[in-house]
Amino acid sequence: MALELRQQLKLSQQLIMTPQLQLAIRLLQLSRLELLDTIHQELQENPALEEVQDASTTDSSEEETAAPVELPNVLSGDVPDTKTVDDTDWGSLINEYSSSGRVSSESERKEGPNYEAFISQKESLQEHLLWQLRMAFPDEQAQQIATLIIGNLNADGYLDISIDELIVLSGASYEKVTETLHLLQTFDPIGICSRNLKECLMIQALSLNLENTPVIHIILDHLHHLERKNYKAISSALKISIPDVISAVEVIRGLEPRPGRLFNSESPQYITPDIYVYKVDNDFVVVLNDDGMPKLRVNSFYKDAIQHKKNISEQTRDYVQEKMKSATWLIRSIHQRQKTIYKVVESILRYQREFFEKGISHLKPMVLRDIAEDIGMHESTISRVTTNKYVHTPQGIFELKFFFNSSINRMSGDAIASASVINQIKQIIASEDPQKPYSDKQLSQMLEAGNVKVARRTVAKYREMLKILPSSRRREYVYPGPADSQTDNQNCKQE
Repeated sequence: MALELRQQLKLSQQLIMTPQLQLAIRLLQLSRLELLDTIHQELQENPALEEVQDASTTDSSEEETAAPVELPNVLSGDVPDTKTVDDTDWGSLINEYSSSGRVSSESERKEGPNYEAFISQKESLQEHLLWQLRMAFPDEQAQQIATLIIGNLNADGYLDISIDELIVLSGASYEKVTETLHLLQTFDPIGICSRNLKECLMIQALSLNLENTPVIHIILDHLHHLERKNYKAISSALKISIPDVISAVEVIRGLEPRPGRLFNSESPQYITPDIYVYKVDNDFVVVLNDDGMPKLRVNSFYKDAIQHKKNISEQTRDYVQEKMKSATWLIRSIHQRQKTIYKVVESILRYQREFFEKGISHLKPMVLRDIAEDIGMHESTISRVTTNKYVHTPQGIFELKFFFNSSINRMSGDAIASASVINQIKQIIASEDPQKPYSDKQLSQMLEAGNVKVARRTVAKYREMLKILPSSRRREYVYPGPADSQTDNQNCKQE
């Protein structure tokens, strides 16, 4: 069979990602903060794009400039009226300056500090330790090792590198490195520069003069039992009563497992909703959040220059036209983004009206396809809209992704959303007896009694999503009475 090349015309339809479409998709999946950063960057880079100033601001500024304060025209030779100077009540003026209140002269204002230059900044952990290091007056080699140790502490205050690595990096002996490390471990906060949790707790316990106490023995040998709250094993191993174990555990609970946490400089990130849902009478109103969002327009100067065909070069004309197109595409894409978010929230409101009225227990199962079919868009578009977008509702602030949940079958009736089941598990655990917490099997049985069929493994998965410990680690012990204490002591002796 002979092979040959042929040219053939063929008509086909395919989706082409134009620059406008790429820009619209990119803006659609940005969060509010990322969108603001993109707009500000475009305002700096694109001269054809400008921000519309608020009309109220311009009006007030015009009023201020329209009525200036009348001052003597010294430059033109006008001299203030001498009668005004002669009629001055110098006696009252002297009494005012002689009063007990503080008088600020011009020289004081000049020499005084500029309070705007002061910045409130939290001291970092490294700065706090270096300050104490300077007060300890170490030798040059110890100061070099200590600086190396402080620079390798993590946010919790633990040392991230080993002693061997410190020896290699500093070139010092083992004795000198360990001596410097022990010096730093006496600094504030207590427990700093520890290599593990056991060493951190031990340093804090020794600082409280708890040598040869059950607290020290539990930290050294029985942290694994303490993690599982196996107090009976600790009591049997140390040959002490359960109340003594509980009292020692209370002391350990008062220690700080992360000493560097007090110097955490991370500021909380506050969520600004993209859209609001208000209840007015018996209906809900959807309002876009435009606070802080710049109002954009195409610069009229460049628009007039292109329309009136002024004497500009071809290269300049092409550059201006390109920037004007970019500005126009950005404005249209932002309007399309806001319109799409509004449609999606309106559709969610129609599907989840009971949630907005009664709370999370009435949340219905819903998937992206439901909203996509309702507003006539693709599922990928709905996924981009609901990512990193937040809505303020009468029930609180939620991410739009929150409303999309898998369904869980009831024993009878319609299905229920998984988020509602997770909320029920959270409420049941919050109301349980701390001394007798519910196991995953008991939680499954309680949900089944409430007409929700959930397997034990599913309950365990939801509990881990809520970051709740198992029942064996949630159990809390209390001090037993005198009779119970004697019984416990007798049991320990018999064992």
